[in-house]
Amino acid sequence: MPLPSSGLEGLAREIEDCRLCPRLVSWREQVAVTKRASYAGEEYWGRPLPGFGDPGASLVVVGLAPAAHGGNRTGRIFTGDRSGDWLWAALYRTGLASQARSEHRGDGLRARGAWVTAAVRCAPPDNRPTPAERDTCAPYLARELALLTGARAFLALGGFAFGALSAWAGLRPRPRFAHGAEVELPDGRWLVASYHPSQQNTFTGRLTERMLDEVVVAALRHAQPAGPA
Repeated sequence: MPLPSSGLEGLAREIEDCRLCPRLVSWREQVAVTKRASYAGEEYWGRPLPGFGDPGASLVVVGLAPAAHGGNRTGRIFTGDRSGDWLWAALYRTGLASQARSEHRGDGLRARGAWVTAAVRCAPPDNRPTPAERDTCAPYLARELALLTGARAFLALGGFAFGALSAWAGLRPRPRFAHGAEVELPDGRWLVASYHPSQQNTFTGRLTERMLDEVVVAALRHAQPAGPA
């Protein structure tokens, strides 16, 4: 077995080559072959996804997993799907992204002070990774967060990501997920929770643009360097 790669670029290559979860490998590759009719002419990525953004980020946004016809198609996290449209629009409105939409890897999008990633790196059937798949992917998230040395705040999109970040931070007992929850971590950094910008939440009004903006602003506030005592 090769030694773990060093640096974000090396980690990205290692993630992209991962085949540790047979169910996820089978599903992501099946989707890349069968495709959605509206994307029939496109070549799907069909592989795991590393994080994307500013390596010097002070804020890290963590989602659940790539969407089958979003990131699994485009090859970039939160790109080419409705959830990504909501997330990048919120990051744009708060000055953390260069544009409000993310459609494909070559669209020129740049993150400013933010890094976007996921707890699980492959698109799962029904958007539901198993606990074993979550745990298999956890070391990738831990290594990624260790490399993002400027990170001071973490924004979890949904309960699954909130649980993954709580486990990574060693929180005992685990804090209860709630939209807008703010939890100080043992090292003085902060974990902020939001409903996931899935269509199930945004179409029903459970999550509004204002609600998402508010939690991004709260996380960004915690991501700022502490002032003099």
